Amino acid sequence: MKLIGLTGAIGSGKSSVSALFARKGAVIIDGDGIAKQLQQKGSATLQKMVDEFGDVLLESGELDRAKVAQLVFGDSELLKKLNSIMHPAISAEIIRLIEENMDSDNVVVLDMPLLVENPREGLSGLVIVDVDPEVAISRLVQFRGMNEEDARRRMASQAKREDRLAVADRVIDNSGDIDALTTQVDEVWDWFATLPNAQQGAGALSKKSK
Repeated sequence: MKLIGLTGAIGSGKSSVSALFARKGAVIIDGDGIAKQLQQKGSATLQKMVDEFGDVLLESGELDRAKVAQLVFGDSELLKKLNSIMHPAISAEIIRLIEENMDSDNVVVLDMPLLVENPREGLSGLVIVDVDPEVAISRLVQFRGMNEEDARRRMASQAKREDRLAVADRVIDNSGDIDALTTQVDEVWDWFATLPNAQQGAGALSKKSK
């Protein structure tokens, strides 16, 4: 199994790259998707969030994600509290999914927004999806309906662009069109074949991140 870390700033188009890898046959472990599953109505994780943050539920009993975002982005202490609830549960599920694939020939892509902030052991390679921050802000406003202030707060809560690029094994520039993106994904996919297999225990949070 090749275990590939995939990350990038919010608005970088990381999900588009992940989808292109999936079309090539990669197994995608989606950190955001896992988080949403853990936060489903009636879950223990959701109850912990209510206990910590108070009224963060919609009338349906589901999580009001917009309200949580307003609370934590721009407040580092509240963000730390949210991470302390979510990270252990997300990590446990990631480890389970990696172990399921450990003895396979699969390319497993660990698609996580905070992979630089929370590095993981034993990755075969780390791919960063990069775009100019102002382009990312524009995309968030245009395509996700965020207001600019909210988009900037969310970006500021993540690793700096230069810090991501400093640890990248490969960088995919997503400032162009889909054809340019696909060409780069093809090249990086071929590169995966040159990488070492992941070792037992790969995917655990790095000791330095604890």
